[in-house]
Amino acid sequence: MTLDHLKHMNKTQRAAVVHGYKSAPAQPGRPLLIIAGAGTGKTETLSNRVVHFLASGVSPDNILLLTFTRKAAQEMTRRAIATAGRVLGTNVGEIPYSGTFHAVGARLVREFAEQLSLSPNFTIKDRGDSADLLDMVRHQLGFSTLDVNFPDKNQCLEIYSYKINACMPLKEVLKSRYPASKKWTKQLRQLFTEYRAAKRKQNVFDYDDLLVYWAKMLNQPDIADQLRTRFSHVLVDEYQDTNRLQAKILFGLKPDGRGVTVVGDDAQAIYSFRAATVENILDFPQVLPKVRVINLEQNYRSTNQILKACNAVINLSTRAYAKNLWSDRPNLGKPSLAVVENDSAQATYIASQILRAKEEGIPFRAQAVLMRSSHHSQKLEIELTKRNIPFEKWGGVKFLEAAHIKDVLSLLRWLENPRDEVAAMRALKLLPGIGPSAAMKVIGRLEGRMGRLVLRDADQPRGCGDHWGQFVRLVKRLQKRPWKASLPEVVKWYLPLMKHDNPELRAADLGQLCIVASSYSSREQFLVEVTLEPPEGTVGPNKPGRSDDDCLVLSTIHSAKGQEWDHVYLLNAVDGCIPSSRAKTPAEVEEERRLLYVAMTRAKNRLSLMVPQRVFSWRQNSSVVDLFTRRSQFIPRSAEKLFVVRATSGKPRTRRAS
Repeated sequence: MTLDHLKHMNKTQRAAVVHGYKSAPAQPGRPLLIIAGAGTGKTETLSNRVVHFLASGVSPDNILLLTFTRKAAQEMTRRAIATAGRVLGTNVGEIPYSGTFHAVGARLVREFAEQLSLSPNFTIKDRGDSADLLDMVRHQLGFSTLDVNFPDKNQCLEIYSYKINACMPLKEVLKSRYPASKKWTKQLRQLFTEYRAAKRKQNVFDYDDLLVYWAKMLNQPDIADQLRTRFSHVLVDEYQDTNRLQAKILFGLKPDGRGVTVVGDDAQAIYSFRAATVENILDFPQVLPKVRVINLEQNYRSTNQILKACNAVINLSTRAYAKNLWSDRPNLGKPSLAVVENDSAQATYIASQILRAKEEGIPFRAQAVLMRSSHHSQKLEIELTKRNIPFEKWGGVKFLEAAHIKDVLSLLRWLENPRDEVAAMRALKLLPGIGPSAAMKVIGRLEGRMGRLVLRDADQPRGCGDHWGQFVRLVKRLQKRPWKASLPEVVKWYLPLMKHDNPELRAADLGQLCIVASSYSSREQFLVEVTLEPPEGTVGPNKPGRSDDDCLVLSTIHSAKGQEWDHVYLLNAVDGCIPSSRAKTPAEVEEERRLLYVAMTRAKNRLSLMVPQRVFSWRQNSSVVDLFTRRSQFIPRSAEKLFVVRATSGKPRTRRAS
């Protein structure tokens, strides 16, 4: 087989692509771990490995590609299919099993539902709806009025989800992560038991169930054998972000590791709060001793002087794969440590530097200010506004979490699964005159009915008037209409009832939702996809990489992962901010080091770490205190030579933006 399509790749990337597959037809070889440092062409390497499988005679049906976003899966499969088509001179079709762990899990669980004693028409709840269901159970058990300090619905769901994904006993989870809730261990255990029972009764899944039942499938020999035969080649992207349950699934699919490729960077493991564990990638060679480890170290993003500073920070880690990132890009100067008097001077200095870079031809959108915590940018935001510097702050309301979107989807979810009480409650409360009590009475009257959702005039609650008859007729029409015509009809019915502000903006969102829905062949497929991978809408700030305007980006480090900018400024590179004062254990401190590394490796040409000598802090006793600080412990004197240390007053030197 010719390897002309790999000529653009470096030697190490090519070695990773062809590992174990030098002849056709390819057979699953020994496992491969690719440690892909920041900016080293991970996506290109992984997608070309898929190409090599296809070119070696592997059927697309036998490839399982697991990523952490649908966008990543689509990008990799798009590249792989296009390249494979050129190499083979023929259309290779699609790779049917590529996507997130949760999306692939949903598909497989539905396929084997009957063998798991499940109903295949289950619906999937997003985090918000899962919290609402858990809150209903919490209220029924009397825990909502038990004590003012009893965890609220969101924290209860957070505890439950962490327990499931970390594969830890509840007692251990509470002791290590939620010590303030330890005294409620008995009540939380009961709450979680009843929550699981409520999900079974209503035939609904939360996100975690998709992984739980996938893992259960692999404990049933007949199903496990089918899946192991089906997926001869398994690739996992961003392996440093997997949790114990996901690792359990991987090794359930491939106990000996043959045919497994995992790609990741332990230095970018920053999601332990989601139960991700860096130990998965660090321990991989011990779990599978025959694994081959390949390090990608040539960086295509940053200058060598930035990379030397990044290497110096991360290589002081107590346990990690050694990093020696390098680049052949021309140097543009060392990164800087800008020492300023306080956080006000920090804001003034950064605003001045941003304007200076703009005058030198660097657009605002090519610059970013990163921070450990969102509130760190408050003074900077005021300064930017004073100087008329446009900016966007990543975050805000996600499309699927917006109230008007959840309103419309609730009716679709209820139609799909008449046993879904949370969806029923939300849909019924849209009608004038129906509150929680009236809605529960309607749900109670419907409880014995099986099959599809059927409403009758006799079910009408008091105070609803003519709206009930209109609603009953709508449900009847939706049961008969083709799927693609049903959502616009729901939106038409909903708009006069909508009680939220910004109606024009929200109506535009609903129009966008109808456009998205028209590409799906069924209501079931649409609800699964829109829950697991929400589309983007117009609510909230622009998403990463989507802005058409010349706006500066303000972002937390977590939200900036995977992005890059010409100029990067990091706020508060001081102890107490990074590492956070909340980092107590050695493992927590090491994750803070990785956060700093992720922030630094976002920079292509210029990097400035801000070191205010004093910061103001808000205390729980409602007082503001002025704290003296010291430079982050992650930049010791031994690394100082890799930076330009600048002491500055922060006073502006440039004219205001027009």
